[in-house]
Amino acid sequence: MVLDKGGKDDRSFNESAVTGFNRALKELSISKNSKFVEPKNDAQIYPFFRSFATSAKCDLIIAIGYNPSEYVPELATKYPDKKFLAVDTNLEDKNSAKNIRSITFAEHDGSFLVGAIAAMKSKTGKIGFVGGMDIPLIHRFETGYKAGAKYINSEIKITSAYVGITTDAWNNPAKAKELAHAQYNEGNDVIFQVAANSGQGVFDSAEQMNKQSKTKHYAIGVDTNQNWIKPEIILTSMVKRVDNAVYFAIKDFTNGTFTTEHTAFNLNDGGVDWAYDQYNEKFFTEAQVNEINDIKEKIINGKIIVPDYYKLDKK
Repeated sequence: MVLDKGGKDDRSFNESAVTGFNRALKELSISKNSKFVEPKNDAQIYPFFRSFATSAKCDLIIAIGYNPSEYVPELATKYPDKKFLAVDTNLEDKNSAKNIRSITFAEHDGSFLVGAIAAMKSKTGKIGFVGGMDIPLIHRFETGYKAGAKYINSEIKITSAYVGITTDAWNNPAKAKELAHAQYNEGNDVIFQVAANSGQGVFDSAEQMNKQSKTKHYAIGVDTNQNWIKPEIILTSMVKRVDNAVYFAIKDFTNGTFTTEHTAFNLNDGGVDWAYDQYNEKFFTEAQVNEINDIKEKIINGKIIVPDYYKLDKK
């Protein structure tokens, strides 16, 4: 398995993938020589893949994230005897050798929920968004988040910023903290971070701001349930079950039921959701929890149609 930039300890997307991988190592009959690698820069990604693809003992190769997954179509064509899993991108149209399973998540639906939560909890009527790398995938989060906030408060003001345009944007907490500080100082009191390891900077910013002012500043986590990291400032997390995507793909492979198609996980199957647990229950009344879950059901039942950045006319 090849991780995305930010490493296994990003407390987010990569960490979730590693959780699924380690669960497979523990529970399934796969070689203990199975391993994951952490690229430190883009130049390392392809050599990692090539090393796995040319190994006679490596049967399933996993790409975690939008950036590593870009290498998969070429590799899959070149090594048709191998099976590939690409997480966070749809490679259905590039699966010429029919050996790729690609997995995506309905990020826009989960982001709609946390956008609604941000609007519910905001006292200033201003909320923020800090994305990692400026790519369509993260705009999908942003679009859903904005729609969810406006569903609760049509007048709410939303500020957005991105850490950068290269893969380094996933691993730059200092820059994310700077962007968050700017948004909090402009009156935004809740920020949703979708920035992998960079997102820790948003959490640090909220914590620091709360020590300096009487206004309460909050953040929303992403990918894994991050509520526990700073429970005084993290309202909730928009969870993406990357761990399950990895684990069940490996399980299917060991069972001989590995299908090579595109699969999308959503609110209905728990692939995305909002995180509610002992760390953040103090922020919500019973009525608010019921309202959030009612919105969730309306999305599942098609009574709320969440805008999808991938399908928008961007002319």
